[in-house]
Amino acid sequence: MQKENKKKKQSSENSVQTKKNNKSNQNTNKSKQSNAQNKPSKNKQNNKKTTTKITDNTKNNQKKSTRYSKITPPKRNEPIKVSFLGGINEVGKNMTCYEYGKSMIIVDCGLAFPESDQLGVDFVIPDFTYVERNIDKVKGIIITHGHEDHIGALAYLLKKVNIPVYATLLTAGLINGKLSEHKLQHEVRINIVEAGDTVKLGDFDVEFIKVNHSIPDAVALAIKCEEGTIIQTGDFKIDTCPIDGSRINLNRFAELGNEGVLALLSDSTNAEQPGYSQSESKVGETFRNLFNQAGDRRIIIATFASNLHRVQQIIDIAEQTGRKVALSGRSLENVVSIASELGYINIPEGTLIGIDEIKRYSDDRLVIVTTGSQGEPMSALSRMAQGGHRKVTVGFNDCVIISARPIPGNEKTVYKVINDLLRLGAQVIYEKMYDVHVSGHACQEELKIMLSLVKPKYFIPVHGEQKHLRYHARLAESVGIDSNNIIIADNGYEISVSKRNIAISGTVANGMVYVDGYGVGDVGARVMKERLHLGQDGIIIIAATIDGASGELLSGPEVVSKGFVYVKEAEHLMDEAVKVSMRVIDSFPPYSFDVNAMNTKLRDEISRLMYERTKRNPMILPILLEV
Repeated sequence: MQKENKKKKQSSENSVQTKKNNKSNQNTNKSKQSNAQNKPSKNKQNNKKTTTKITDNTKNNQKKSTRYSKITPPKRNEPIKVSFLGGINEVGKNMTCYEYGKSMIIVDCGLAFPESDQLGVDFVIPDFTYVERNIDKVKGIIITHGHEDHIGALAYLLKKVNIPVYATLLTAGLINGKLSEHKLQHEVRINIVEAGDTVKLGDFDVEFIKVNHSIPDAVALAIKCEEGTIIQTGDFKIDTCPIDGSRINLNRFAELGNEGVLALLSDSTNAEQPGYSQSESKVGETFRNLFNQAGDRRIIIATFASNLHRVQQIIDIAEQTGRKVALSGRSLENVVSIASELGYINIPEGTLIGIDEIKRYSDDRLVIVTTGSQGEPMSALSRMAQGGHRKVTVGFNDCVIISARPIPGNEKTVYKVINDLLRLGAQVIYEKMYDVHVSGHACQEELKIMLSLVKPKYFIPVHGEQKHLRYHARLAESVGIDSNNIIIADNGYEISVSKRNIAISGTVANGMVYVDGYGVGDVGARVMKERLHLGQDGIIIIAATIDGASGELLSGPEVVSKGFVYVKEAEHLMDEAVKVSMRVIDSFPPYSFDVNAMNTKLRDEISRLMYERTKRNPMILPILLEV
């Protein structure tokens, strides 16, 4: 459970507080209450270093035989309350609250990417109202791993409330990078934990359990209190050949199952997929073959920035085949820099070059790793496909590998990028052609293994859309869990869990908060409806100047169309709109008119005209200037 022979890491300049296990040369266990020391890092490289620095906090080490804390026999007669602020009936925006006694803990705080009808929105975060109302009870927020749908909203929460954060080393490094962007790095304390640790947070003891995922340092949680133990898996898979050699701790899940688990909350992302997820090492085998087949072509690989195991394999194979690696995309550069400093990725000296240096090397000596595997409009790969990337021009001598599966809803944008790349003459390889991607989430047989090991009394499928949750519920029934003990929840549900029963006991404040540029929450449902209206039907603007005293028309009206019709091709329609506008303004009696009433009547009459002539409903915006 502990890592040996780590190099000593530099002290932090920020206020991040950490926890770690130090292993002595004699393999003895030191006290958990030792003074703060620097956490060792792994294999520091000569590439660009991240500005994230993490120092160590005290931690209570116990002998292995007593490492996992025992819970005092029950004294209270009350349920554990589990509330969902996100992550149910959606993939993203994960956030779960646990309450017992006078304590509340939060698990994850992620974002979701906007739907196609959420125009102009950068991303979506949970509504934090419920946390703010209960801030006196909150003992900490625990992060399972460093993906955006689990950490992306954390900075926005910490701007509102200062809560201690608990995360593994890599996750903490990624969080701290985000906090720096929001100038919170000196305001928040991040307590670093390792798999196998247990921390006490009020009435809860939280144990961290090693799991495999598409990013290192992912953990599941055993959340313990007097009423019982709840396990939340976080995102996981069972990888028998992980890239870093660190396997999921199935033994610990089995031990907890034998001790008795009250409820299991488990990742449902791949509940529809039969069998087992493939090992990440499978992608490495495919990459090796494709690199050999590429010949004198330049290789461009698009993948998720956080998939460090995949990036590591690309770097390893590039080094073995005599190619240099360049990174394109700010998020990718940041993640690799942080991971390298913390020792989670090994970059041989001289292998990594800057994107500005690629012109110094022939195509057969280059690999470009880029963001944009989901076809994001402003991503590096999309700009390459559109010929708008300032450093990379794609052509006939390029082999582009899209090493990701399109997220549901992104298929059209991904295939557009593929088609654009093909038009430029590039060879394009994607998941349907070769094994260039494997999922980081458990498939059906792995989910059943988890259910069988944990043997929970109650089961709540999480992290998925409705179809995923229901498939997972059926899997739970297939391994012997009573259907009456399974709850398919929704965001905003409060579920009471006790030894006696499980039930939906109420609702909590929840919802979606839109982040649009610097604006957080200032774009609501009404604004989104207006944006959709504008996007679908456009706008008609009627501008006129009237005498403020008499109401007499002084100039105009002018009718302007934006996104509705092309004026030069619809002059007759615009002339009609002008005549209707003049008639409306003239219909009001002089010296006793109401501008608001005039605006309303203009809007109604022009709207009626446009629908009669076009069967469309543009937004009507009268602008009456009084002088």
